[in-house]
Amino acid sequence: MKEVAEVRELKVNRYVIIDDEPCKIVSITTSKPGKHGEAKARIEAIGVFDNQKRSIVSPVRHKVNIPIIDKRTAQVISIMGDKVQLMDMET
Repeated sequence: MKEVAEVRELKVNRYVIIDDEPCKIVSITTSKPGKHGEAKARIEAIGVFDNQKRSIVSPVRHKVNIPIIDKRTAQVISIMGDKVQLMDMET
């Protein structure tokens, strides 16, 4: 589940997919456009699942994937090793 957006639409503390991993954006820096090229953006992010630091550099008009994250309230039913069973509190 993902959407597509341009790099210039991204903001800090939002999410982006880098190397097929959902990541939370830590910083975004942009450079000025050159004589023969357009402006570029450097996005630094931290992986949601593995806390690994990732970065990409791409033109600001380049399209990137954004994960659709649905945050809800849930109750923990059981914890079995590295798996957790949750119950949705809204439905």
